Amino acid sequence: MEPIIREIQAKSVLTKSNLPVSDYSVNPYLGCTHACRYCYASFMKRFTGHPEPWGTFLDVKYWPEIRCPERYAGKELFIGSVTDPYLPQEEVFGRTRALLEQLKGSGVKISIATKSDLVLRDLDLIKTFPDARVSWSVNTLDEGFKNEMDNAVSMERRLAAMKAFYDAGVRTTCFVSPIFPGITNVKAIIDRAKGQCNLIWLENLNLRGSYKAVILDYIRERYPQLAPLYQEIYQNGDRAYWELLDGELKRYAAAIGLDYVRGDDSMKRPFHAPPVIVNYFYHEQIKKSARKGGGRPELP
Repeated sequence: MEPIIREIQAKSVLTKSNLPVSDYSVNPYLGCTHACRYCYASFMKRFTGHPEPWGTFLDVKYWPEIRCPERYAGKELFIGSVTDPYLPQEEVFGRTRALLEQLKGSGVKISIATKSDLVLRDLDLIKTFPDARVSWSVNTLDEGFKNEMDNAVSMERRLAAMKAFYDAGVRTTCFVSPIFPGITNVKAIIDRAKGQCNLIWLENLNLRGSYKAVILDYIRERYPQLAPLYQEIYQNGDRAYWELLDGELKRYAAAIGLDYVRGDDSMKRPFHAPPVIVNYFYHEQIKKSARKGGGRPELP
């Protein structure tokens, strides 16, 4: 089914951010046609007035041209906090590219989160921004599982795009998220990505809202042997799985010569230094780290 697409006027595309990783959140689209089953951003539907299911609609934003963009110099802009800025529709509407062209030369710092390789189109433009960062979500190497979870491009295409940016000197992140207990092979992803990224960010599957029941039903149907584990984690609140995985991955990182931390200034390391693995299994850890001022966690 083709998504329902509207073109809308927005007062601004920059929104002051309460995220510890950025000063502004920037979303050139409202909605997301990747239709990830586990999408945390589906909460946005409460504010859109859309009756359609999340993932089946997209609002294309048009905003007044950003005046005096240099006033944002040095500020951190997170592009893609509640949508993917490189959805297939970006090829038609080009709103993300328009945004980058308006900000070019302003001195802003941009971080882009995507599941697409369309971002390759804008590689030369992105390289003009100081310390630009691009992350790709890779939570499996099993394309069959990926296809059951989202409509985005294949994991191989994401990893190929990551390598192209890394080879071009742009800081890249492999965002291993969400980690599905008993399904996501984190070690295999680390092995696959460690030579083409500066940071490996780990985040657990965090079930809440309407998609909690969707994922739990999926596990019972497709992975019934894991149903008791998911019951313990997501119904009984048991963190033992994450604590064990944390210890296992810490030992594995040491064995292959990678640092394993819980938030640091890892992006300040030399570009060709081995990647750092940063573990945030629970969102509240990110918020606490920011509140304590103990080092602003880096954006995936």
